[in-house]
Amino acid sequence: MKGMNKWSLAILSATILLWSAYGVEFNIREFFDFGRTIEFFQRKWWPPDFSIANYALKASIITLQIAIMGTFLGLLFALPLSFLGAWNTSPTKSIYNITRAIMNFFRSVPEIVFGLLLVPTFGLGPFPAVLAIALHNIGVLSKLISELIEAADEGPQEAVRSVGAKRILVVTYGILPQIIPNILSHYFYRLEVGIRASLILGFIGGGGIGSMLYIDFKIANYQMVATEVIFIMGLVMLVDYIGAFVRKKVI
Repeated sequence: MKGMNKWSLAILSATILLWSAYGVEFNIREFFDFGRTIEFFQRKWWPPDFSIANYALKASIITLQIAIMGTFLGLLFALPLSFLGAWNTSPTKSIYNITRAIMNFFRSVPEIVFGLLLVPTFGLGPFPAVLAIALHNIGVLSKLISELIEAADEGPQEAVRSVGAKRILVVTYGILPQIIPNILSHYFYRLEVGIRASLILGFIGGGGIGSMLYIDFKIANYQMVATEVIFIMGLVMLVDYIGAFVRKKVI
């Protein structure tokens, strides 16, 4: 029976993959034409135009600031929400279900949609981009952290309860110390995602290097685009390095 289940799952997975490949018109022969993209890169993108390096650096700093603030605000609101949305720490089943619905809503709406909704109120610029990233991260981080809470080891929690501690102390001393390293991992990963999201938000007037990227793409200044991509890669590498350093110190 177990063998039958495994074979059924394998056949179902293969069927879904074939169905998806058919839907997206996947054709392995198209990969042999990839040389056109390489040729386009060599003719139009290379060498990068570093005359805009100062502007790209300033815009990159704004992009980083957008990502930091958006992710931090998301984490700030996600932390209490995640404890209400975890089955082992939520006060009642009703609060659990309502919280999960709120988390699902924020997670399902992309940052660019939040950005478009916020522009009429706050205008163009970095601030609506920060709020858009924060709102989406509330949903994403609260789900990730709630799963960490649900998977936390019961031993430390029982030890705190055994001395008559209240729920808040169980959470503070029995759960949080276990999950803080993983929360930091999720935070820095979402910070990287926030950098990429802020680029897209730059296309709708969110500021930062995303706005430069959009304008240069529109006017086909591909050598400037190449420079901007280099700065974006540098931002992601910087965040990855800082995240690894902080996690090492905490763990």
